Amino acid sequence: MKDYSILERKALRNKPLANQEMLAVLDTPDEDLLLLIHAAYRVRHRFFGNGVRLHVLQNAKSGLCPEDCGYCSQSAVSTADIRKYPLLPGEQILDGARKARAGGALRYCIVTSGRGPTAREVDTVADIVREVKQTVDIDICCCMGLLDEAQARTLKAAGVDRINHNLNTSAGHHGNIVSTHTYGDRLNTLKAVKAAGLETCCGGIIGMGESRQDIVDLSVAVRELDIDSIPINFLHPIDGTPLAGRKPMSPQDGLRVLCLFRFVNPNKEIRIAGGRELTLGSLQALALYPANSVFMEGYLTTGGQSTSETHRLIVDLGFEVEAHWNPEDGSTVPSGAGSAVR
Repeated sequence: MKDYSILERKALRNKPLANQEMLAVLDTPDEDLLLLIHAAYRVRHRFFGNGVRLHVLQNAKSGLCPEDCGYCSQSAVSTADIRKYPLLPGEQILDGARKARAGGALRYCIVTSGRGPTAREVDTVADIVREVKQTVDIDICCCMGLLDEAQARTLKAAGVDRINHNLNTSAGHHGNIVSTHTYGDRLNTLKAVKAAGLETCCGGIIGMGESRQDIVDLSVAVRELDIDSIPINFLHPIDGTPLAGRKPMSPQDGLRVLCLFRFVNPNKEIRIAGGRELTLGSLQALALYPANSVFMEGYLTTGGQSTSETHRLIVDLGFEVEAHWNPEDGSTVPSGAGSAVR
């Protein structure tokens, strides 16, 4: 494929791409990569302008998980040297929200390890979220594993705006990375979240031995589910996990993946997430042409780009940090923090 404007025009009309077109994106020659990125940027700009949404993760409960996900340092099969602790005190989580907002974050993501939360954990997190909402002007996303609709409704009533629950990979590849829950289990959680009236956050981890078709299938799956926010993680192989030692994909391939997700999901938030520093390296700035959202201050058990470095990345590109976003009409309000934080 040489005329990447074909993909752009389809995406701007929100028309599905043919399977061969999606595979062709992942096969874009290096000499055409900037043409591909430019086409993806024009789609991104139509729906999101040059705004960038900042997110901060809070690992509120670490390790102690019975699942066997091959990529995860917190799983039952991992021997990785990580901190393990039960749910953090509410004041510590609240303090994290204050710091995230001070750094220009639009959203604060509270994450707990485990297959799914106990009733007590749901109630405790709900109480913490109520306190955050009363004192900090920030959106809240929770990621707590498998949820049912009643649990999701409890969190929504407390003020949670969004639930993250990643598919992680395609239906066909899912069984190769975890055996203790099914792809269907993950779909059921997303259905419960939608039924409760919450926004959805769902993406995947690229670089776990999946095929090009698996990547395409994941991009289509989140489109069909009408997911609001799509985090694209790149595998960060951690010593002690089953996927340790796997070579990261090239920065160019990472950019191709991000462009694919933009074309397939043109009007959705696409976030460069875990592993971006390792995989994208010095090409991270180019990732903001297809993507419009980014994590800062690290991930669950791995470090990442600091707040000041992330702001510098955005400002140097001529983009701006968003403070608020209206999902009803897509309007945004710049925070100005992009030029203030050094």
